[in-house]
Amino acid sequence: MKRKWITICMSLVLAGLSGCASMSGDECMTSDWAAIGYEDGARGHTTDRITERRKACAKHGVTPDFAAYQSGREQGLVEYCQPGRAFNVGSNGGRYNGVCSVDLEADFLEAYNAGRHLYTLRSNVNRASSAINSKQNELERIDDEIRQSEASLISDETTTEDRVLLLVDLKDLSERTGQLEAEIQDLYEQRAHYQAELEHYQVALLDHGY
Repeated sequence: MKRKWITICMSLVLAGLSGCASMSGDECMTSDWAAIGYEDGARGHTTDRITERRKACAKHGVTPDFAAYQSGREQGLVEYCQPGRAFNVGSNGGRYNGVCSVDLEADFLEAYNAGRHLYTLRSNVNRASSAINSKQNELERIDDEIRQSEASLISDETTTEDRVLLLVDLKDLSERTGQLEAEIQDLYEQRAHYQAELEHYQVALLDHGY
């Protein structure tokens, strides 16, 4: 039975029905509502999804088979509300919309929260790396400005007044260089800390079977 539903859902994916609640008149009239419900359930969608589909089909004078949809959705939710799926959703930064039944939700949430924490730790590392790259790029731009200002400073064409202004600019650029170097060093230390946290947690996850 499960294989049958998977086959049906793959057909829906190919038909483009699973990713969007907007439906054409032909789709509204010919769709297998049980299969659509299963696909929505297997993706963890709330009942808002059928509301969107109902509105879309109402424009074409078609009323979805809610009973068939709900029956399919409940079976799809059984597939969705498994710890393995929960961990994948959490570790990829996905949201849980409270769709699992009471008997499945406890295990789902445990795995989801484990995955979500992994996602957070990875994000910390990536955010620190991004900040390092951004500040290093700024540092390179300032180095270019300093070289240009120094070249202008010794140019015969530069007036005394311009040299005074260039010296002020060079002072400011030098101070900003020092600030950036200190900030980059702090970020390297933060990233090393986040990376250690991530690696420690990944070992812990392996111990728990994730």
